[in-house]
Amino acid sequence: MYFQEQEYFLAIAKHKNLTKAAQELYVSQPTITKFLQKLEKNLGGKLFRKDGHTYNLTFLGQRYLAYAQKVVTLNQDWEKELLDMRSSFKGELNISFPPMRSMCIIPQILPEFHKLHPAVHINFYEQGHNIQDSVLSDGKLDFAIFSEWQPHPNLSYEHLIDEEIVLILPKNHELTEKAVYRDGFRYPWIDLKLLADTPFILHFPDQNTGRSSEQLFEQYNIQPPVPFRTRNSQLCIQLTAENLGVCLAPETYALHSSSMLPISICSVGEKPIVNRLVLAYRKNSYLSTYALDFIKIAKTCLKR
Repeated sequence: MYFQEQEYFLAIAKHKNLTKAAQELYVSQPTITKFLQKLEKNLGGKLFRKDGHTYNLTFLGQRYLAYAQKVVTLNQDWEKELLDMRSSFKGELNISFPPMRSMCIIPQILPEFHKLHPAVHINFYEQGHNIQDSVLSDGKLDFAIFSEWQPHPNLSYEHLIDEEIVLILPKNHELTEKAVYRDGFRYPWIDLKLLADTPFILHFPDQNTGRSSEQLFEQYNIQPPVPFRTRNSQLCIQLTAENLGVCLAPETYALHSSSMLPISICSVGEKPIVNRLVLAYRKNSYLSTYALDFIKIAKTCLKR
């Protein structure tokens, strides 16, 4: 904060001279003169008694001096406390995720971040639809982590990782035996035409994964049955594990679930389907030191 009125007044009271006060404040003497005239008009009385080039405080000036010193001291104390808060990294972060996404990535990020900033409190919020809009409309959110689709002009984006959209089948599904290894793919590849009649559990078309699924079906000229749709990737995977169909999901969800659920992971498509995971925040918004550290750690940990 900057308390110009009190600082200008205190400089005049200190030097008892407008020229010296102007020099200390790095402003012109006319600027100081206009300021003093305006302040005295607002207060309804003279703050200084002029004797040649010397300015001595009047009674009103002496009373205002005590007030001005308190205000400036209070401001200086706040700036010191703010600096201490920043240097000791105390504070709060508010982060939004799509449903279940935090379970897949936060355990990778948080241990290292908490070691660096143990006094920072973090609130995690889950939001399924229009997560970009929430970053813009909800002032308390520092940023959100989600799959980028249509970049918004009022948001800044930090690229975290590129993850593959993978096919998930129940463990020991008969088609897993027909999967083969192909260059450029991270997982055994399977021809999607083999699943033309297999029930799919899909995301909605206005979601990244749902849109990618529809594009894949068009490329392979297939229209498999779709008995279930959901916005929740974890639910897609759980229903797949229950032999209710197969699904497509980002690989971070698949890898997170593979240790707990009986599923198999395969690659599909003529080339890997890439999902761009980003961290987004409002353009020109202030990011604290610990917020910047969170972004840096997220980039490092998720790429390991």
